[in-house]
Amino acid sequence: MITQDDWISALDNGLRTVFTSAHTVRAVPGDEMAEAMLDAAQKRHAAALMRVNHVGEICAQALYQGQAMTARDSGAKRSLAQAAQEEVEHLAWCESRMQALGGRKSLLNPLWYAGSLALGVTAGILGDQWNLGFLAETERQVGAHLASHLDELPMEDNKSRAVVEQMKIDESKHADTAVALGAAELPAPVRGLMRVMAGVMTKTAYWI
Repeated sequence: MITQDDWISALDNGLRTVFTSAHTVRAVPGDEMAEAMLDAAQKRHAAALMRVNHVGEICAQALYQGQAMTARDSGAKRSLAQAAQEEVEHLAWCESRMQALGGRKSLLNPLWYAGSLALGVTAGILGDQWNLGFLAETERQVGAHLASHLDELPMEDNKSRAVVEQMKIDESKHADTAVALGAAELPAPVRGLMRVMAGVMTKTAYWI
């Protein structure tokens, strides 16, 4: 059952996620590398891609917050909490690269957070197996999305590529953990709808 404290925690987490800068315990991947000599168009494109990734991490924070609020099993709660902490680091890494490339955060971050929180709560209400299944499928789709960004980022931009590559490794681990904890396989129509929604988000966040 969701308590008043849960909603207060969700509001606090949302305000911190959307309006403040995240902090990382691990070093930013590629931080020791030299900045590539990119032209203006390459910088704009790389910054926009990192903004999309930043929005994805905003959504992840909200999803995991909502799922943790409704998870019943302590193992599922711990898995969600661990994933959420690593996503905070991803948030910090993306923001760092985005700023270095001269980019900005998405203007729609409050909307992304609110919508993802609602999805997370809904997934959790359905039960832990479906909750974990939603987590596993989300991470698989995020991994595929990050792989596409490795194809799109300028080859010279090794710093951005290092961030995306480490994020991809972490997301794969999150999916494997969810499966090990008993995640159910989501029906194909649900997986397809998730891909459509993610596509709308990525195309919008690239520009706004």
